[in-house]
Amino acid sequence: MVTWKCSSCAYTLEADKPPDECPACRKICEFVDISCYTPDCIAGGIDERIGSK
Repeated sequence: MVTWKCSSCAYTLEADKPPDECPACRKICEFVDISCYTPDCIAGGIDERIGSK
């Protein structure tokens, strides 16, 4: 599964693909993949370099 973050309200969710509408803010938003794909962040599962923005 991929961890997605809403670009509008910062809501995060795990899903294979992002939803069309954010479940939290109910807007059609861009979702950013904040999953960890490198060994330095694998323990937490989220790449904080992306997820904290």
